Amino acid sequence: MSPSSNLDHEAACCGLCAGAAARARPVLSRRVAWLQYVTIGWMLVECVASLVAAAQARSVALLAFGSDSLIELLSASVVLLQFAPRFPLRKANAERVAAVLLFLLAGVVVVIAALAWRTPMETSCLGIGITAAALVAMPVLAWLKHKEAHKANDRALAADAMQSATCAYLAAVTLAGLLIFAVWRIAWVDSVAALAAVPVLIVEGRRTWRGEGCGCAG
Repeated sequence: MSPSSNLDHEAACCGLCAGAAARARPVLSRRVAWLQYVTIGWMLVECVASLVAAAQARSVALLAFGSDSLIELLSASVVLLQFAPRFPLRKANAERVAAVLLFLLAGVVVVIAALAWRTPMETSCLGIGITAAALVAMPVLAWLKHKEAHKANDRALAADAMQSATCAYLAAVTLAGLLIFAVWRIAWVDSVAALAAVPVLIVEGRRTWRGEGCGCAG
């Protein structure tokens, strides 16, 4: 075989290898998979419990918290789907979906907080319990996800970490609102506190949409 033929053969092989590498999907680490499966399982429990408590207590703040749990469930699923071999979700598209979910959550909080301003409600022991549990669990999950997102430069996972942190914040303000209502019967406090999360959601959604959600280069 002539030298030129060898060069052509090597170039063709390199082209095939490069194409295969470009088509290769990112590898799902065991730690990230564990974090997302735990998140999905917890979000299912949190969403159902919050919505049941919202219906029982007629609490729109709990309804907002349950809606946040649903969006967090979708966000965790998006992170897993970007690794699925038969699901056509590229990393960049996963980032966009995560950003849209952040914007959607901001809109949900605004609408439901406005509706909750003068809504009569009742004390909810179930709501207090589930938000207290979320206040303990979600900061830990958010920290672990952010750490893994920084290692992998995965902006979709970083956005999901932000949603976990926001879930903890909403759990805190919802719990505060429920406790204040239980003691002093002030129904509009949790609506005011929940609205404070909206600027955070919008800023993080914009960063994720622009590809800056990971907080690292690349």
